[in-house]
Amino acid sequence: MYDFAYHKPSSLADAVKLLAEDPDAKPISGGMTLLPALKHRLNMPTALIDLSGIAELRGIKREGDAIVIGAMVKHFEVATDPQIMAAIPALARMAATIGDTQVRNRGTIGGSLANNDPAADYPAAALALGATLITDRRQIPADDFFVGMFTTAMEPGELLIGVSFPIPEKAGYAKLRNPASRYSMTGVFVAKGPKGVGVGVNGAASCAFRQKEMEAALAANWSPEAVANIRQPANDLNSDIHGSAEYRANLVTVMAKRAVADAG
Repeated sequence: MYDFAYHKPSSLADAVKLLAEDPDAKPISGGMTLLPALKHRLNMPTALIDLSGIAELRGIKREGDAIVIGAMVKHFEVATDPQIMAAIPALARMAATIGDTQVRNRGTIGGSLANNDPAADYPAAALALGATLITDRRQIPADDFFVGMFTTAMEPGELLIGVSFPIPEKAGYAKLRNPASRYSMTGVFVAKGPKGVGVGVNGAASCAFRQKEMEAALAANWSPEAVANIRQPANDLNSDIHGSAEYRANLVTVMAKRAVADAG
């Protein structure tokens, strides 16, 4: 790695202050993406701001008809929290499939959402459930948060502090994992709730997106058959050694059917 300074603030205010003082500093949560990038010298921050000591970024609570999860909550905690398992069991099941045991015990929901890896699981859930991303400055609807590959609507120095998921009537998730990396080649999260029907797709394109045609079909008829004949256009989908754009387009339909069946 290149040399860098290391800070471990104990409050959100201190972390924000450190980032404001040094535009080239980087916040780090679980480090699942940033640490490998540092090891390969693909990133050269002047300082790392370790968020793990900030109690304000932890915790899971129910607020009215929503589950609010702190940015530093780990995947394992999402997968095993009784409140999430009761209110949004599909979100808990999804978190239990992320990476491997080590990743689930180090990686955080906030880090995953802020990093916005195309193959990350949470963005599809956030889109389908109509989540709200909460930063130190504002609240951003999921539809406006995910901008492009590894890109979000957050500004330099802005910190994600939590995410609020509306509790759905039902929800389900299905994905095809790359057997080596365990990243999602294509995953689909479906939800039916207070904000209507949502269908979020990850892994297939450069950024998670909503499948509006499937949403309309499921709003009229919530069943796997409703999406069985809907074909996702292959234009702009990922194509690599693991699968062509056409293959991923077919997976969108297959995983959507399985996700609806998972939701019941």
